[in-house]
Amino acid sequence: MSEIYLVRHGQASFGAKNYDKLSELGHQQARWLGEYFRSRDISFSQVFMGDMVRHRETTQGILDGLSQFPVVTVDIGFNEFDFKNIGDSYRALNPQSRLPEKPKPADFYRLLKLAMHAWSEDLLPLNTLDESWLDFKNRVQRALQIVCQQGSDKPILIVSSGGAISMLMSLVLGLDANQVIELNMQVRNTSISHFFFNKSNIRLSSFNNIPHLDSPDRLDSITFS
Repeated sequence: MSEIYLVRHGQASFGAKNYDKLSELGHQQARWLGEYFRSRDISFSQVFMGDMVRHRETTQGILDGLSQFPVVTVDIGFNEFDFKNIGDSYRALNPQSRLPEKPKPADFYRLLKLAMHAWSEDLLPLNTLDESWLDFKNRVQRALQIVCQQGSDKPILIVSSGGAISMLMSLVLGLDANQVIELNMQVRNTSISHFFFNKSNIRLSSFNNIPHLDSPDRLDSITFS
C-alpha cells in the first residue's frame, strides 16, 4: 500500500490583522519537520496542499528542510473552512456571544466551537455562509479521492489545516460531526497524521504526531494555532 503524510500548517499569525501567514515560529516548525523527514530518509513522490498562504509557506519550509522539491499540486479541497464567516453568521443569530474587546485564544476557540456546532446542525442561514457543512465535507472527500487515485512507491505529502484534517479523519474513521469539532481543537501545528492507502481503501496509522518537536528544548514550540 502507498502512504500519506497529512500535515497541519505551522503556527499562523493569531491576533494579527492577517492570520493567513506563518509566524516566525511557524516557519521554524516547518523547517524542523522537513529536517526530520530528511533524517528518516522519507521523501515524497508528490505534494498536495491547500490554496492558502499558510499552506504554501509550510510546504516551502518542509521542502527546504528536506532539500527535495517534488511536484506540488494545489487543491482548494484541502483549504480550511472560513472560520470568520462561520463565527459572524453565528454571532448575528446570537448577539450575546460577542468576543471581548481584547479576546484571548480561549475566547476565540469557545466561540468557534459553538459556531461549528450550529453550522454542522444546519442552524446557520445558508445565505450568510460561504459553504454549508455538507459542502465542506464533500470538497474534502473529493480532494482525498483524487490523492487516493495516485498510485506511488513513495509517500505522498498533504499540507492542510485543522478543520480539513479533522473532516478527513471523519471520512476515514466514520466519525460524527461532534467528533470532528473536538478533533479540530486538538490538531497541533505541523503535526503528522499517517495513512496507508490503495485505490479502494485508506487506513489510519497514527494521528497528530510531532516527532520533530519531541525534545526538551522544543517543548515550548508546540502550538495549536
